[in-house]
Amino acid sequence: MELAFGIDLGGTKIEILGLDRHGREVWRRRIATPRADYEATVEAIAGLVEEAERALQARGSVGVGHPGALSCDTGLIKNANATWLNRRPLKHDLSRRLARPVALANDANCLALSEAVDGAGAGARVVFAVILGTGVGGGVAIDGRVLKGANAVAGEWGHNPLPWPNVTEFPGRQCWCGRRGCLETWLSGPGLAADHAEATGETLDGPAIVARAQAGDARAAATIDRWLDRLARGLASVINILDPEVIVFGGGLSRIARIYDTVPALLGRWVFSDRVRTRLAAAAHGDSSGVRGAAWLGRNAHGLTDIRAPAGAPSDRDAPRS
Repeated sequence: MELAFGIDLGGTKIEILGLDRHGREVWRRRIATPRADYEATVEAIAGLVEEAERALQARGSVGVGHPGALSCDTGLIKNANATWLNRRPLKHDLSRRLARPVALANDANCLALSEAVDGAGAGARVVFAVILGTGVGGGVAIDGRVLKGANAVAGEWGHNPLPWPNVTEFPGRQCWCGRRGCLETWLSGPGLAADHAEATGETLDGPAIVARAQAGDARAAATIDRWLDRLARGLASVINILDPEVIVFGGGLSRIARIYDTVPALLGRWVFSDRVRTRLAAAAHGDSSGVRGAAWLGRNAHGLTDIRAPAGAPSDRDAPRS
């Protein structure tokens, strides 16, 4: 089995990436996620794999990056903001449907894995990965391996409360998880839009707010300033606990260029240190990073230790294990 397929399962889209035994991309396709339909989601993933295998005339391993986590007790999906996946046996159903082992990991863990192996976090012992998009995810890689955690929630900073809230931020917005004030309600794309609407009365999505801020719109710029300040506070709490060498960013909002110059300057207010050495970086593999990490996971599910990593990457002897 020389091919490795990675699946990025998101709330709005599903993407498949195929890698050959040298780590080179040989297949890619993206489709809309069948929202609120679990069975259709399983079938869509299986259909993408089967389509790729027909076209490439070869069979491959499969790894899936998904929102939420697998419960250590039940093996069911939990904590997914794509709520139709929760309490469902996704790993079991995909493995049965595709007649092979399928590796699953949180999408932010896949991002952390990809970037720790040969991306923006290469060479760092501790990498924290952030997804800023429809939701807010986080994942941890230590020595090139995903940190799952005793409860399978390592890195889930998005459902901690916004640190050091001011009077206008407390108790915070209602989150889909049932609590109030979660970082996800402030830092996600919908959270950014909600904050702008509350402050200005304008109904704009995240990209429109960013575009207006870049064009000099003062109200949009103020919204971005508030968002960056909250992002700095959220990351400072992560640094105070995990102290990563690198924080890598993925997701649509990771394209906000000011993250990488403004937030480092703000961190010193909140990090419990005389100097903040943690480096902030956009994912080196861009939008493909999470799906690449899923492919790493999948080939290890098959014990494919003979597959060679891309040039410049660690050998598969040192490849991460799911």
